[in-house]
Amino acid sequence: MRPILYGILASFFFSSTFVLNQAMKLSDGNWMYTASLRFLFMIPFLLAIVAFRGNLKPLLSHMKKRFLTWFGWSFVGFGVMYAPVCFAAEYEPGWLIAGTWQITIVAGSLLAPLFYKVASTPNGPVRIRDSIHWKGLGMSLIILFGVGVMQLSQAGHLSATDLLFGVVPVTIAAFAYPLGNRKMMEVCEGKLDAYQRVLGMTLASLPLWICMSIYAFVQDGLPSAGQTGQSVLVAVSSGVIATVLFFKATDMAKGSTQKLGAVEATQSGEVVFAAAGELLLLPVPIPPALSWIGMSLIIGGMTLHSLFSRRIPNSRKIRIESIAK
Repeated sequence: MRPILYGILASFFFSSTFVLNQAMKLSDGNWMYTASLRFLFMIPFLLAIVAFRGNLKPLLSHMKKRFLTWFGWSFVGFGVMYAPVCFAAEYEPGWLIAGTWQITIVAGSLLAPLFYKVASTPNGPVRIRDSIHWKGLGMSLIILFGVGVMQLSQAGHLSATDLLFGVVPVTIAAFAYPLGNRKMMEVCEGKLDAYQRVLGMTLASLPLWICMSIYAFVQDGLPSAGQTGQSVLVAVSSGVIATVLFFKATDMAKGSTQKLGAVEATQSGEVVFAAAGELLLLPVPIPPALSWIGMSLIIGGMTLHSLFSRRIPNSRKIRIESIAK
C-alpha cells in the first residue's frame, strides 16, 4: 500500500508541471526554457541532498563506469519525456495534456516484454522475460478511452494542428518515461537510492538542457523573472519532490511488473490535480461536461488497474532463458 500512497503524492506534485507550464505559456515564455530550466535548477537541490547523505561519491563512480548507458537512458527517461510535454503546452491546456499523459499507464504494460529479472532455480540462475498481462491492459484501455473522450471534447475548440501537436509529443513522452525509468533501475542494480538516481539522470541529461537553453537564448534572450521563478517551483515540486517520491515508489515495487503498473497508474491523479490547479490559479475556461466524463473514465480505469494488478501473481511469465544465452 505504501508504494501506491507515494505514487498518489507524486501525482499531486507532478501536476504542478502542467499548471506552471501553462502559466509560462500564457506569459509568452519560450518552451525550451520551460523544459531546460527545470532540470538546471534541480541540480543544486539534488547535489545538496545527495552530498549531505554522503552518497555523491558512489553515484559519480557508478556513472563513470557506465557513462554511455547513463547518458542514453537518461536522455530517454528525462529528455524525450519532458521536452515534448513542454512543446505540447504551446497547443493544449495543461489539464488536457495531463489527461493525455495517462497513456503512460498503457505504455508501461506494453513495455513489459522488454525487461528481464534474474531468478534462482535448481539448475542455477536464469533470466525471466516478462509478458504483457492482457487483462490488466484491458483495464488500462479504459484510461485510453477516457483520454480519447477528453480530446474529443476539445475538437470544436482546437484546430487539427493543435490537437496533433498536443497528442503526438505527449504520447511519445508517455512511452519514454517508463522505459527510461525502468531501464535505469536495471542499470543501478539496487546500488543507488532514489535521490542518487534522479541526480544521476539529471546530470547525464545535462548536455541536452544546456543546448536547449542556448537555443532559447539565441531566439528570445534571457528568460523573464516570472518564468525563472516558476521554473524553480517546477524544479522543486515536480523535479525533486515528485520525482523522488515516484522513483521511491517504483523502487519499492521493482521485481513485479504488475506492482510497477499499479504505481504508474496512480499518476492519473494528475488529471484532477492539474484541472483544479488551473481553475484556481489561471484565467482558463471550465472544461466542458464531456471532459469531466473523460476524467472520470481515467480515474476509474486507474482504480481498476491498481486493484487488478494487486491480484495478479508475480509468477506469470512468458518464457525462461538461460543467462548463458
